[in-house]
Amino acid sequence: MSSKSGLQNPILHPLLFIYQVLQYLIAKALSPNPPRSNNELDRPKIAIIGAGITGITSAAHCVGHGFDVVIFERGTEDSVGGIWTKVNDTSGLQIHSVMYRFHPSVQWQRGYPDKSQILNAVRDLWRRYGLQDKTRFNFKVDKTYQDDKGRWIINNPSNGRFEGLIAAVGTCGAPKKPGMQGMEKFKGQIVHSSELDGIQAKGKKMAIIGGGASAVEALEFAAAKGTAKTSILSRSDKWIIPRNIFVDTLLSLNIFGQETTLSFIPEFLLRKLFYRDLEFLAPSDKGLFMDTPMVNSDVMDKLRQGQAEWIRGDIVQFEENGVTVNRRAKGVPKGGPGHETLVEADIVVLATGFSRPSLSFLPDDVFEEPYDPPNWYLQTFPPQHPSVSAINCTYVAAIGSVGNWHIGIYTRILLMFLVDPLTRPRGFWMRRWIDMTKVLKMSSPTGAFDFFTYLELVWWFVFCVAFNPFRWKWALFVFFGVGMHLPEKIVGAEKWLLNGRGHDVRDKGESL
Repeated sequence: MSSKSGLQNPILHPLLFIYQVLQYLIAKALSPNPPRSNNELDRPKIAIIGAGITGITSAAHCVGHGFDVVIFERGTEDSVGGIWTKVNDTSGLQIHSVMYRFHPSVQWQRGYPDKSQILNAVRDLWRRYGLQDKTRFNFKVDKTYQDDKGRWIINNPSNGRFEGLIAAVGTCGAPKKPGMQGMEKFKGQIVHSSELDGIQAKGKKMAIIGGGASAVEALEFAAAKGTAKTSILSRSDKWIIPRNIFVDTLLSLNIFGQETTLSFIPEFLLRKLFYRDLEFLAPSDKGLFMDTPMVNSDVMDKLRQGQAEWIRGDIVQFEENGVTVNRRAKGVPKGGPGHETLVEADIVVLATGFSRPSLSFLPDDVFEEPYDPPNWYLQTFPPQHPSVSAINCTYVAAIGSVGNWHIGIYTRILLMFLVDPLTRPRGFWMRRWIDMTKVLKMSSPTGAFDFFTYLELVWWFVFCVAFNPFRWKWALFVFFGVGMHLPEKIVGAEKWLLNGRGHDVRDKGESL
């Protein structure tokens, strides 16, 4: 598929042209209109913590449906876009952009957009929905609590009171920079994988410590800069799947969200058709549906062409001219026996990822076992507080679309809970859903909520709406973002069922 921007020629690139037309139609049909003024925002007010893609997208959905918001962002305005502001300029989307349409109005001009295009898309969304005037920068959220009417307070009452709360701090915070023995005597450069911009790497030897997504980004940087040799030093094997929308979609259709007796089929096919001569790199100690796989085909190509080498082993220590590694054979666990090898390097890249942002600003009662994150209702709603949704920050591992339709669906489920008491789940039923999911996945080698597929996530959403008849009228709104006014009129007619109860306390479950 072409990577050039702009509307594509339907003769030369028919698939991309069709994709662009479909995006246009989806944007027209499903994008809520930006508010023309704050006077239109007459529904409950919501606090959103974090100005990354999830925070900006959920805020756009909220104001598009008449809910006022305030976004609290710890960083400066340059932080709008979250993790994409921290990666290198050579970084781009590994999955196809059809699986990264985080808002209906986002219209990609290519199959695999790069960092600048992704940031432009999210910042355009931020401005189009007037969120720049609703974002408070350099604001560190230390605590959230409720007043006597159940309204949320952020740090202290001077920052306002909110009927709903969306935690959107993500999973990637500050870069991890672990200390390793002998680093001080290494004569070359040591940099984190997020700090490669400006590094002169042409003709040099690069060692990348790590084997995950950050390592892939570092490898892309090395290839773009023309390093003489690149070595990836990985402690463990990680599944790699091809950069192919059809393969990736098929793998996300495992509705069980776990390893099953049939999982050997896609694993066998990946080994034989994708890994081929590099089958020794495929994990032997864990299945495909246990951890988020890397999505990249270039890694295999570079290994086959000799542009990079993959070394499985443990870091022993740094030397003046490189890194000593205890190189292990396939199947030997971390720290197991091997043989020491010196990997020469001029530059060592710490592809060690990012620290996970803390959710400690939420009330203590949401962390009570066994219903602590990610063991929440639909993984994002703590049973104690249906007016809180922690979208994309309780996530652990998955296969499927990233930041796609589910941001809008999670947001609209929260909006439904806020305006319709009869849809709002009681803590008892939220915990029973969690228990049920644990039973359904009791044979899973991971925790019930530690891994899911996109089809399983869709099943969660469908069950959530279908389980409670009072939510049926909201189905079109929840899944597609259309038809909110009609359910609201029905809610008014239902008030007699509650005799006024629940309408002033939006954090209290009222569903029957």
